[in-house]
Amino acid sequence: MSTVFILAAGLVLAAVVAASAVALHVTWRLTHPVRKPIDMDPQEFGIEGAEAVVFPSREAGISLAGWYLSAAQNGRTPKGRTLIFAHGYSQNRQEPHLPALALAAKLAHAGYDVLMFDFRNSGQSSPSLTTIGLREQQDLLGAIDFVEAKKPGQTIGLIGFSMGAATSLLVGGADPRIAAVVADSPFYSLREYLEENLPQWTGLPRFPFNWLILTLSPVLLRANPRHVRPYQAVCRAKKPMMFIHGTGDSTVPAENSKRLHALAQDEDSQIWLVPQAGHVRSFALLPEEYAERVTAFLEKGMRKAGERAEAFALRK
Repeated sequence: MSTVFILAAGLVLAAVVAASAVALHVTWRLTHPVRKPIDMDPQEFGIEGAEAVVFPSREAGISLAGWYLSAAQNGRTPKGRTLIFAHGYSQNRQEPHLPALALAAKLAHAGYDVLMFDFRNSGQSSPSLTTIGLREQQDLLGAIDFVEAKKPGQTIGLIGFSMGAATSLLVGGADPRIAAVVADSPFYSLREYLEENLPQWTGLPRFPFNWLILTLSPVLLRANPRHVRPYQAVCRAKKPMMFIHGTGDSTVPAENSKRLHALAQDEDSQIWLVPQAGHVRSFALLPEEYAERVTAFLEKGMRKAGERAEAFALRK
C-alpha cells in the first residue's frame, strides 16, 4: 500500500471524524437550548390570582412548572372550559414575543381558565433533552392530566405556538379529552422540516451536516425526528382545528399550515393566513382580531364538544 494512499485515507478519516464531532456538538446545542428566565408578572397584564403550579409529566422524573389562571379569580363568570398553552422551541410559558400573558388575559377575561406551563428544559421545569415535539408530548399529556384532576368535568382545548403547535396537534388529535386545537405556526413534519431548514438553525452547509445530524442524533440521543409527524395526527383527528400562520414566516413557512389544513377532517376546522406576519407574530400584529377569531372558533368547537359529552352521558 503506497504512502500516498495511506495519507489520503488518513485525511479522509480525519475529515469524517471532525465533521461528525461538529455535527454532534451542534446537535447537543440544539437539544439543550439556553433557558430564558421567567421574568414577567401576570398582574402587569391585568391578571389577578395567577396560581403557581407544579405537576408531573407523563414521563417519570420530569416536573413541570406553570401558572393556572382562573376566570373566577379574575372576576369573570367561568365557562367551564380550560385552555392549555404550549410554547415554542427555546421559549417558555411567557412566549415573550406575543406575549402569551396578553393573550391569556383576554381569554381569562372572556371566561376561560388558562394553564400556561414550561416544557421540559424550559423556564422552571426539570432539565432534560429538548426534542422539538417528541418527548414534549408526554409533558402536554401531563398538563391535561393536571387540568382534569384540578377541574373535573371541564372541557379542554389546546393553543400551541410553533413547536408547541405541532405538539398540540400530535396530542390533541389523539386524546379524546381535547375538544379543539389552535395551532399557531406549526410544522407539517419534523424530519421534512429539518431536511429543508437545518442550515438556518446550525449555520452549517447542507452537505454533509444535514445527513450527519439526522443520522447520528437518533442513535445517540434516542430521539428520532421521523416520529414527529403532526400531519398524521391531523388526518386521524375528528375534531375542529384552527391553523394560524403569517405569510411572512421565514422560519416555518405558511405552506406547512396550508398542507395541514387540507388534511383536517372536521368541517369546523379553519385556517387564517395573516398577511406579512412573521413566525408566531400574528397576535403581536393584530391582537384584537386574533383574540376575536380564536375565541369564536373555540366557542363553537368547545360548545359542540360539551353537547356531545352531555348526550353521551344521557345515553349511558
